[in-house]
Amino acid sequence: MKMKELLLFLSCVLCVSADVLHEDISINGCSDSDGEYMYGLDGEEKAYADFNKKEMIYPQPPFMDHGTYPGAYEQAVANLQSCQQNLKIVRVGMKDFPPKHIAPSVMIYTRDEVEFGENNTLICHVTGFYPAPVNVSWTKNEQKVTGSSINTPYPNKDGSFRQTSRLDFTPQLGDIYRCAVEHLSLTEPLTKIYEVEASAHSDPGVGPSVFCGVGLTLGLVGVAAGTFFLVKGNECS
Repeated sequence: MKMKELLLFLSCVLCVSADVLHEDISINGCSDSDGEYMYGLDGEEKAYADFNKKEMIYPQPPFMDHGTYPGAYEQAVANLQSCQQNLKIVRVGMKDFPPKHIAPSVMIYTRDEVEFGENNTLICHVTGFYPAPVNVSWTKNEQKVTGSSINTPYPNKDGSFRQTSRLDFTPQLGDIYRCAVEHLSLTEPLTKIYEVEASAHSDPGVGPSVFCGVGLTLGLVGVAAGTFFLVKGNECS
């Protein structure tokens, strides 16, 4: 697996005070051939530079009224060029960089509660790795699938990174999905499996049975309480 070490230079600005209400961050990083330029607020991306599309990306949902940063992409390009020049100088001075690889941990789960035939999203959350980034690929029933998305690397407070890949899907009983994570620390991809299984929403009889059971229990409790007070009343008279 050949991956480039992104973010060899990392510049973070945190707004921290004794009574923290919000925390924002700015990341400017690069490798020999790639880079990252990102703004974040309270653990979420506000904007990042896409050097392939040559524009700033604002990943908020379309119904949100988000701000923009005029001139931000041009600034990102200038910072990338400066970062790569500094990288060459520092690499010579340090006689290259000693490797430091930390393996990621991976979780896979759904955005919403599963209902057969209803559109949903599978989320593959990767965290605790260093350096950034990771590569994430998806399969359905052993077949590769496309159309997934992944955010830019976001720093954790311990200096490691996290990324999240999302795949839209329609749950069907028996389907098996896998997200495979590649990273410099791994000799082979780290894979997590999600299998679409029968749930309460697939059996319409489960819900009424539960409510009937609860109603019967409450009814028996009411009968017992009424009997108790009736007996006590007779004793008193």
